[in-house]
Amino acid sequence: MARPPSSVQPAAGEVASASGPGDRVVLDDAAIRRALVRISHEILERNEGAGDLYLVAIPNGGVPLARQIAANLREIASLDLPVGILDTTLYRDDLSRRGERPPLRHTEMPSAVDDRIVVLVDDVASTGRTIRAAMDALMDFGRPRAVQVVALVDRGHRELPIRIDYVGKNIPTASSERVVLRGRGASLEPPLEVRVEAGRGES
Repeated sequence: MARPPSSVQPAAGEVASASGPGDRVVLDDAAIRRALVRISHEILERNEGAGDLYLVAIPNGGVPLARQIAANLREIASLDLPVGILDTTLYRDDLSRRGERPPLRHTEMPSAVDDRIVVLVDDVASTGRTIRAAMDALMDFGRPRAVQVVALVDRGHRELPIRIDYVGKNIPTASSERVVLRGRGASLEPPLEVRVEAGRGES
């Protein structure tokens, strides 16, 4: 899962960036918007009626993506869906092994998830551990009828049998590379881009 962009604030209209040799942009803002429109249509096609949907973003990168999907569904199908934010930090099973103690992030769930079709939204899928942690965290907010998963980018390297239901783009990467969603400021305001950063390890 992508981390927030660097603390250097870009000029208006620019995307925060800390480019290095070998870094490359694989999705710009226009491509991200097109992918999210396609995903929004796929969500509607798969979920007849779609009134029971509940979008849940995994911070940080999933938040602007879930909000854009919600806006798309409002425009396409006149659906006004709840959008939650769910921190998975306390549910990860690999952070102590990796010697990491990341700070807790914001959780905001406007209602319980009982009997809802929860659509988890993440920016980058890799090992599957973040998605698994999100599923565990959801149980604190009720019992969903079903859970589906959106990832803007699937970079492979799966360690758990987690299926991504809606994928913006499959991007094969080396394990030494890092895939990040970048935008303006810590809240990842548009314009957005997905960048592959060489030789920095998985985020």
